[in-house]
Amino acid sequence: MKVLVTGSAGRFGRSVVAALASRGHEVIGVDLTPGPRGACAAVLPADVTDTGEAFEVVARYRPEAIVHLAAIATPFGRTDAVTYRVNTSAAFNVCQAAVRLGVPRVIVASSPTVIGYGAPGGWVPEYLPLDEAHPARPWNAYSLSKLAAEQTMASFALAAGDATRFAAVRPCFVIAPEEWAGAPTQTGHTLTERLDDPSLSAASLFNYLDARDGSDLIERLLEALPSIPNGEVFFAGAPDALAREPLAELLPGFHPGTTKAAAALTGTEPAFSSAKAERLLGWRATRSWRTELVTEPVT
Repeated sequence: MKVLVTGSAGRFGRSVVAALASRGHEVIGVDLTPGPRGACAAVLPADVTDTGEAFEVVARYRPEAIVHLAAIATPFGRTDAVTYRVNTSAAFNVCQAAVRLGVPRVIVASSPTVIGYGAPGGWVPEYLPLDEAHPARPWNAYSLSKLAAEQTMASFALAAGDATRFAAVRPCFVIAPEEWAGAPTQTGHTLTERLDDPSLSAASLFNYLDARDGSDLIERLLEALPSIPNGEVFFAGAPDALAREPLAELLPGFHPGTTKAAAALTGTEPAFSSAKAERLLGWRATRSWRTELVTEPVT
C-alpha cells in the first residue's frame, strides 16, 4: 500500500516508517521537520493542524492508508492550550481529509494516559491489568487531547461507514532502538536510570513498548482493518513491566490505594494488557528490557 505517516521523523515515526518500507509499502513521510528521507519514498514538511495543509497532503499523494502519529508527544512539554489545540486539530483534520478524499484505512495514535494515572488527587484503578474497557479519566491537557482524538476517530468511523476503516492505538512509553544502547528517553533519563530509580517510571505505571514492536502492530493493524470492527482502540505494551521488582510490590508504594488491584499482577506482568491486540490481530510484543538493554553504553 501507499501509506502516509504523519510525524514520520518522531521517536515512534522513524521505526514505523522503517518497518512499513521493509515490508514493501510505499511510505510518504509528513512532519514539520522531516529530516532525511530515509526509507520514505517521499517526505513533505507540513503542518496538519492547518486544515488546508492536511487536505493538500492527502490530495497530493492519494494514500491508501494514513498512520497519524504527529502530535505534541508528552504532557506538559508545551502550554496546556497549545497541547490541546495541536493534538485535537491535527487528529480532526487528518480524519476529515481521509474521509472526504476517500482514504480507505486510518490509524490514529492515542495514549495510555487517557486512563488518568498520576492525577494530583490520587488514582486508583478499578482493576489491573488495565484494558480498553477500563474507564478513561484524563486529568491534563495532553491526556484529554488524546481521548478527544479517539472520540474524533470514532465519530468519523460512524460517519464513514465501511468507506474508511479506522482504529486507534494507545502505545505505551515508546523506546527507540538507540535508547537500549544508552541514548536518553523522551523524559531525558536513560533506561538504566529508570530501572535503578523506580520513581522515574512509577508515574506511568512502569509501562513501555519497543518502537519496533509498536511498528509491527501498526503494520498488522493496517492489514486487518477491513476485517475487524470499525473504530476499535488497542493498548500496545511490552510483555513485562519496566521494573526489576514485581508491580504487586512496587505500585502500592507509589500509588496509595492500589494494593488490592496490584495483587492481581503476578511476576513480571505489566499494568497494561495487550490481550485485545493479540485476540483480534494476532499481535504480541516480543521485545523486553531484559533482552534488549545494552548493559554497557555504546560510545
